[in-house]
Amino acid sequence: MIPLDPPRKAWLVDLDGTLYSPKPVQLLMAAELLLTGPHRVKALREFRHQHELLREEFRGSSELEFFPSPFDEQLRRTAEVLAVEPEALRAVVLSWMVERPGKWLRLTRRRSLLEEIALFRINGGKTAIISDYPAETKLRALGCRESFDLVVSNGEHPRLTRLKPSPDGFRIAASELGVRPEDCLVIGDRPDADGQAASAAGMAFQLVG
Repeated sequence: MIPLDPPRKAWLVDLDGTLYSPKPVQLLMAAELLLTGPHRVKALREFRHQHELLREEFRGSSELEFFPSPFDEQLRRTAEVLAVEPEALRAVVLSWMVERPGKWLRLTRRRSLLEEIALFRINGGKTAIISDYPAETKLRALGCRESFDLVVSNGEHPRLTRLKPSPDGFRIAASELGVRPEDCLVIGDRPDADGQAASAAGMAFQLVG
C-alpha cells in the first residue's frame, strides 16, 4: 500500500522495475535473445553499459545535458564503440528493449500498485510516468496508459535532457501537472536513481520492489 499520510496531490512513477516485476521479463527476454537474436547480444549489452556510464557522468556534473536527449547520446556512443550506424542500432534497441518485451509485461505487472494508481487518479490525484527509457509503448503493453496524465520519458519528451538521479524529469512533471514539489510523491524501485532524484527535487519517495 502507498502511504497517504500526508496526502499528496500527484504521484510521479518510474516504469521499468516499478510497474512490473523485472526479473521474469529479463529471463524471458534473455531466452528469446539467445534463441532468435544471439548476434544482438553485444549491441544490447554495450547499450546498457553506456546508459550506466551516462548516469555516472550526471552524478559528477549537475549541469551536464545532452540534446536532443540522453537516449540519442547513448545510441551515438554505442554506435561509435561498435562501429555501426546509429539508426540501425536504434532499430535493434527499440525492437529488443521496448517492443518485444511488451508481450511479457502484462503478465508480470504489479497489479495492486497499478490498481492503487488508477484509484488515486479517479479520486482526483494527478499522475505521471518519469522514465529513463522510452515509455509509451510499454505503458500500452501494460494496459495502463490511461492511468497517467503525463509521460516524461527519455527520448520522447522534448524537455528531458538528463537522466536520473537528476531531478529534471520529476520537476518537469510537477510543473506540467501544476503541482508543487512538496505535494508530489515519487514511486520507484531504485533508491540510487529515483530516490536521489526525488530528494533533489524536494519530493517524498516510496520504494517498491
